[in-house]
Amino acid sequence: MQPNRPATLRQKFNLSSLALAYPWVTISFWVAIAIAGMVAFSSLKYALFPDVTFPVVVIDASAPFKTALETEQSLTQPLETELGTLAGLDGIKSASYAGRSALTLSFGVGQDLAASEKTVSQALADIELPEGASFKVIPFNLNESAAVSYAIYGQDYGQAVDAADLPDSPEDGPALTVAEVLPLVRDRVIPRLEAIPGVLRVKLLGEGTETNPEDNLNDNALGDSSSPGPETASNTLVRFRGQDALALEVIKTAAANTLEVVDAADGAIAELRTELPQLALVQASTQASFIRAATNATLEDLFLAIGLAVLIIFPFLWSIRATIITALAIPISLLGTFIVMAAAGFNLETITLLALALVIGIIIDDAIVDVENISRHIDNGQSPKQAAHTATAEIGMTVAAATLTIVAVFLPIGLMGGTVGQFFKPFGLTVSAAVLISLLVSRTLSPVLAALWLRRSDSPSRVQKPQTGLWDQILEVYRGLLRWSLNHRWWVVSFALASLVLGLALTPLIPRGFIPKLDRGSFNLTYSIAGPRLQAGIEAQLAANPSLALAGSGFDSSSFSTYQVQPGDSLSRIAADRLGSSAAAGQLAQLNQLAPTAPLEVGQTLRIPSDSPQSQPPQSQIPPSPGLPDSQITALSLQTSRQIAQELEQVVGQNPNVESVFAVLGDRSLLNQGRLFIQLKGDRAAHTAIIQDQIRQTLPSLENVTLSVEDIPFVDTGGEKPLQIALQGQGLEPLLATGKRLGDRLRTRGYVDVTVSGEDSDAAAPTELLHKDGKRTVYVTANLSQGQALGDATEVALAEAETLLPAGVSLDLGGDSAHSDAVLGSFGITLALSVGCMALVLVTLFQRILDPLVVLLSLPLAIVGAILGLVVTQSDFGMIAVIGIILLMGLVDKSAILIIDYINQLREKGLSRLDAILEAGPVRLRPILMTALSTILGMMPIALGIGAGSELRQPLAVAAIGGLITSTLLSLVVVPVVYSLFDDLQGYSKAHWSKWRFKQ
Repeated sequence: MQPNRPATLRQKFNLSSLALAYPWVTISFWVAIAIAGMVAFSSLKYALFPDVTFPVVVIDASAPFKTALETEQSLTQPLETELGTLAGLDGIKSASYAGRSALTLSFGVGQDLAASEKTVSQALADIELPEGASFKVIPFNLNESAAVSYAIYGQDYGQAVDAADLPDSPEDGPALTVAEVLPLVRDRVIPRLEAIPGVLRVKLLGEGTETNPEDNLNDNALGDSSSPGPETASNTLVRFRGQDALALEVIKTAAANTLEVVDAADGAIAELRTELPQLALVQASTQASFIRAATNATLEDLFLAIGLAVLIIFPFLWSIRATIITALAIPISLLGTFIVMAAAGFNLETITLLALALVIGIIIDDAIVDVENISRHIDNGQSPKQAAHTATAEIGMTVAAATLTIVAVFLPIGLMGGTVGQFFKPFGLTVSAAVLISLLVSRTLSPVLAALWLRRSDSPSRVQKPQTGLWDQILEVYRGLLRWSLNHRWWVVSFALASLVLGLALTPLIPRGFIPKLDRGSFNLTYSIAGPRLQAGIEAQLAANPSLALAGSGFDSSSFSTYQVQPGDSLSRIAADRLGSSAAAGQLAQLNQLAPTAPLEVGQTLRIPSDSPQSQPPQSQIPPSPGLPDSQITALSLQTSRQIAQELEQVVGQNPNVESVFAVLGDRSLLNQGRLFIQLKGDRAAHTAIIQDQIRQTLPSLENVTLSVEDIPFVDTGGEKPLQIALQGQGLEPLLATGKRLGDRLRTRGYVDVTVSGEDSDAAAPTELLHKDGKRTVYVTANLSQGQALGDATEVALAEAETLLPAGVSLDLGGDSAHSDAVLGSFGITLALSVGCMALVLVTLFQRILDPLVVLLSLPLAIVGAILGLVVTQSDFGMIAVIGIILLMGLVDKSAILIIDYINQLREKGLSRLDAILEAGPVRLRPILMTALSTILGMMPIALGIGAGSELRQPLAVAAIGGLITSTLLSLVVVPVVYSLFDDLQGYSKAHWSKWRFKQ
């Protein structure tokens, strides 16, 4: 197999000759790059994740329908039919209530939100809606999140004052009430925060905290929310550390940097504490501290990786100067990469920092190969300058091929679609930029510095190698193993195949997930109150204070009719028959001066209001209560919710790991729901997931109240749980029955926080109807407990669901379950594209088919180690591990390229195939071990899983290290063997073809 590679091809990749001809120009160029890189680095911002736009458009439509079924048929379904075909639409969900429909349209990740909103508005203009229908279009960019929230309440210092006339020396006095605090917050605090660059808006929460239901007869609590000013959520209650408060959510723009916004907001709040001593302004929640801790931990891993990668060089080269020249490739390459990152608009966030930390061992590889080859020629008697010319010409195409294949592997990652592609596009581009710049460094700066600074081995300035003979013994052992392998080629091939089969057989032992659970030190406890519980709470408050019912009834007190009590009558029954709802029983009792539970006598005369109250627009999740205005229903509902929140606060606060509890009740206009943000202590000994399970076990069982302990989501998409199964069909009764049975099954199988939508609903007269992509849907959702893998949990849940499905009901996945399937589904395609791009680069460089084929056949040797690494560490096979395996594909071919290319060079010089293999293997052993060990040690800090956010980084490094170990050890033997087998095959094909042509 005599190669026939044009000499000019190798010359094209020998940039070193040009750099060596102009050494000071080369050095000056890289000094300029270093300076520019420092400037670029100073401009990069810190963040937790890449800036990804998640455009969502919500349509809030209403029409004069009395039931959810009417709304679904006449309002929701026409909207879904017309909007379901919009370009760029990823999915559509809807919820139908009596007289109201809410549609959520999710567009493709990264699409322009304004354009999506315009598309929806134009489509709605062409839809013929029912008479009396109206709608609002509300755009949401889920990346425009609350950077920080502050709780505000009065403290025992100062007295109630007007915002425009603050005393210079406030006297000691009682704490201000929330109502008294509100003017100060509106006039002094909110404007200061809104003026901060990068702040989109400031959302005021808790205006209903001090609301008395009697104050809500004709307007919203504590002010008119329709008036201009900051965004408000007047139908909310806020509690912080066990007391009522106001809260401000500082919402950043999508492009703003979280840490900068939070730092500026903290600075403004510190000034306001001095200016307003009568107010307690406390940071209630933020992810800035975790972002800062995670980025610092990744930077520490990066610097430690640099030290370990450099540390491995000296024992091989045994030259301080050669070690320094090689090590310089790391900072120079990183500084050049910062220029590319700044130009692309990337941040220093988890993904890009992870890419930089992982490529430390890679970007030094090219310099290692070049400097090692130069050192070898110097040891053979050449001068440093001559050795630089000879070695770089010899190794140039090999280094280029190895580096360009890494770029080829990551090209498909930059082209991946969906959420995964958007998140890891910065990863792929950062890795590609880093390795390309390292290639230029190794081809230009490293040989120039080697020619100027290295010395012969007999030079006094050169450290003498210890005369132990250890390396010679290693070479002799490897040479003997190589000779044996070439004499037992099929044994070697069989062993390699058996290793691959064993590795693949271990795949089911790897937990399958999406994104690892992070030890953030904070999480949410959410609750949802069922309609009967909420209605009972309202009635109890009306019974305890009958004046509320009469004062807020909305009836004309001067106009009554009379009613004679019949056998079996009760106040609730009469209220239901004559006033439309049993909730008005308290009004009847007050009007007739009776106790709410007083028995009625047959023939007793009761006064009944003759005028009906004015109708009110429907409230989501609020039980009907004719005779009460919406504002009073809101106040009574929030008071019921407050009782539940107080009970939960007491239980959660007993856990010694909990630092604070920040509760927001009625947020997002869902008056039956509440969210408790639980902040853990910094010195806790347990993982966040363990503390979550502890709190789950202590939570009380509340009738008609659903509790859920939730992780902080990467992007808040509305409280989706990781495990989400959608049961879809047209018949509501079988859907609800199947959902209830599946929920009961999952609870018995150990799933936590299991909820079933519509579980308490009546199929004949539902109060809520959910759709997903136009089909009626019942959602069965659950959270994951400590140690529970998403993939395994999803498989068990689906298996249970399959046994329960009646005719006409189908399954669909949502939440992280769907994301996990999408990741694994795209993994095969991405991997195939990566291998295809790698093959194209190799064929272009080698200008042959068989050599690239040998290189590609070495890739399965890496899969074995990656699988073993994930099994041993029990790391999730999810989005992070997938990227690790793809990264591995770009690393493992380097050993094969180094060996095969040198074999071909030796055979061009006249050596036989056997002699060429036996010489090329030992010669290339040192650079192969150096590059493998530098890469492994460079990734080791990440693989150890130390520091904030380590759960996110660890699977990638584990997969890459495991694959590198097995691929390096196996490829040193398997690649030469497979090369010889393919050479025999090519020789046989040529001979057979020649005989066939001769016969013709």
